Amino acid sequence: MTWRDRDGNTLTDYPRPSVAVDVAVLTVRERRLQVVVVPSERGPALPGTFLRPSETLADAADRALRTKADLTDLTFHQLRMFDGPDRDDRGWVLSMAHSAAIAARSLSPTTVSMPIDDSRPVSPMAFDHGDMVSEAVRDLRDRYAHEVDPALLTDAEFTLLELRELYEIVFDRPLPKDTFRRHVLGSLQGTGTTSTAGGGRPAELYRRASNPALPASAGSFLLR
Repeated sequence: MTWRDRDGNTLTDYPRPSVAVDVAVLTVRERRLQVVVVPSERGPALPGTFLRPSETLADAADRALRTKADLTDLTFHQLRMFDGPDRDDRGWVLSMAHSAAIAARSLSPTTVSMPIDDSRPVSPMAFDHGDMVSEAVRDLRDRYAHEVDPALLTDAEFTLLELRELYEIVFDRPLPKDTFRRHVLGSLQGTGTTSTAGGGRPAELYRRASNPALPASAGSFLLR
């Protein structure tokens, strides 16, 4: 039996949008927050694709990363649906934006990325992908305000200076040394070793604690 609404219409009687996925992959390169981009007819774009029959959104996002950006086994999550009726000049297209973050050491040297200024890409992007990047940056900052380096953008062991410099890149502002130390130290574990990287005085090396959650006060400090 075919379902019909009160006006006698079936589902196929209504126009249907195409559904796409786009993935904003953030990284830190050249001491700046950047987003992975791929070429398109409309300029730099996020890795994306249209949803295929019998495919989940996660399947499509994974396929887009693999085929468009040569990225595999990347952890990502949904941000929100971008549903502006005129967002795509090819037709009615809804796109579920996804976000991911990856350390630069895990990227191929040929991977192209675009710097981000505050929360926007420095150059125009295709469609509304610039807005997706901004959404991904806000999401990343929220995650970093509640956990020590959740995307593992640093090495496994790091100095407090290296961690603070990463946070200054993510939040795009200088952070007071002593205040930052007070907020994060309880979520770190000392290694008992030191580093002389940079030629300065030896600095203690830390790693993320088994529970790297930051105190609520850290979130207030970082997101203000």
